[in-house]
Amino acid sequence: MKSMVFIFLTMFFLVAGCSTNETVESKIVLPKGIPDFVKVNDFETINWDRKAVEFGDRGIFGNKYKSGVIGEEMKSSNIEKWMWHLWGVNKVELTIVGFNKETRTVHPILFDRDTNNWSWTRSAMGAVNGADSHMPSNVKVPEPGEWAILLYTDGKLFDKLVYEINE
Repeated sequence: MKSMVFIFLTMFFLVAGCSTNETVESKIVLPKGIPDFVKVNDFETINWDRKAVEFGDRGIFGNKYKSGVIGEEMKSSNIEKWMWHLWGVNKVELTIVGFNKETRTVHPILFDRDTNNWSWTRSAMGAVNGADSHMPSNVKVPEPGEWAILLYTDGKLFDKLVYEINE
């Protein structure tokens, strides 16, 4: 009888010791070449419930009168033209960083068709469509899913846009 109790207790502790209720999230790794001012903490504080909304009379999707995009169809399969709009800043260096919620990966999304290269930063220009600054761009989002697009102006986090990117 004592041996049965010993076997039972051994099995109980073995099973209990091998199971866990902890959820382990994958660590966010910043890719090589990303600007130094982009920090892992910027991605950990994304409010995924704050989705981009349409505002204004030009079909801008973003955070109302902070930042937004006039884009084509927000698909991942093509290079698309997106026009970035910013309120409250003028002629800044605009850094754009993509973050996929599911894969927890960081990507450049600005694409230069002439050089066939990705980039992080470009210069924004003056006022257009009611915004204080704008920047036309070619964008390629690597895969469909829920994405946060982090915008940095002159090296400082400016805004976070949450979009659903289709195939």
